[in-house]
Amino acid sequence: MVYKSVIRPILFLFDPESIHYFIMNLFNWLVRIPGIKFLLNRSFQLQHPKLEKRIWGLNFSNPVGLAAGFDKDGRWIEVLSHMGFGFIEIGTLTPKPQQGNPKPRIFRLPKDHSMVNRLGFNNQGVQSAVQRIRSSRSSIIIGGNIGKNKSTPNQDALNDYKICFEELYPWVDYFVVNVSSPNTPNLRQLQEKEPLKALLAGLQQLNHSKDSPKPLLLKIAPDLNQQQLNDVIEIVKETNIDGVIATNTTIARENLSTESDDLEKIGQGGLSGQALKERSTQVIRTLRQGLGESVPIIGVGGIGSAQDAIEKMDAGATLVQIYTGFIYQGPSLIQNINKALLAEPKEN
Repeated sequence: MVYKSVIRPILFLFDPESIHYFIMNLFNWLVRIPGIKFLLNRSFQLQHPKLEKRIWGLNFSNPVGLAAGFDKDGRWIEVLSHMGFGFIEIGTLTPKPQQGNPKPRIFRLPKDHSMVNRLGFNNQGVQSAVQRIRSSRSSIIIGGNIGKNKSTPNQDALNDYKICFEELYPWVDYFVVNVSSPNTPNLRQLQEKEPLKALLAGLQQLNHSKDSPKPLLLKIAPDLNQQQLNDVIEIVKETNIDGVIATNTTIARENLSTESDDLEKIGQGGLSGQALKERSTQVIRTLRQGLGESVPIIGVGGIGSAQDAIEKMDAGATLVQIYTGFIYQGPSLIQNINKALLAEPKEN
């Protein structure tokens, strides 16, 4: 495959964050050239009635989405919509712009087909993203992943989430409450039972004050223990939110082939990619058992092949998202997953 044998080795010669912005901005320019969108669609799109899903009143052309973090500011919605995705999640967005953590802050672990990031919710602020979404000509389903600014204390977090919700409400199709990033100090404390219940209840109250409430989802960490997962299941039922995304990145560094000295040099951050696959699938299975069949789950974490995606769905995922697998395998991964789903004898 050209991507893995030629393109990826060249891209991996450069700093991960710099080359990410360079390549995606280049694609943004290229799609202005007549015929490029057609070529992208022809190369990567796969449409079939069997792939379509209707969830939360939304029509997904296929169940493979782009996870949050790849397009934090909604810069590349139109480009990405031509690469075969069924939906795109932008963010995490915060009320005020923030630079995030010092660079370098993304690190590749090629031996493990994984990455470590400690970006820290770097984004240009929710209003900037809104302007881009408004000017986008794409009809693809867009999710808005929202968080709080680093400077906002946890006791005031609900207000930050409400600001993002209000700004994005007219422009996104669903919302994701991110309390699970390991890169914003104390953010994960909001996953504890009482703070989480208060946060989701407050957002649900705002959501249901609208004429047409939007689907509200919670994104959780893979590092939650069984009791914490039980609490999440209870809170999802009690607050009647619309779904769960499992999972964010992990702070664990288990079963890696990358040398320990290299891991120490990299330091803290969230681990994504193949190293996360098993734990993410475990969490999905636990959630499905606890929530029953009625609550949609978006499975994300370690999907680097079509079989990985099918495993997530067999564990209970309704939809799946990719990010690190997209970096390592290229855009053909989306089509490969959809082809495999079409070949499946049972309905996923």
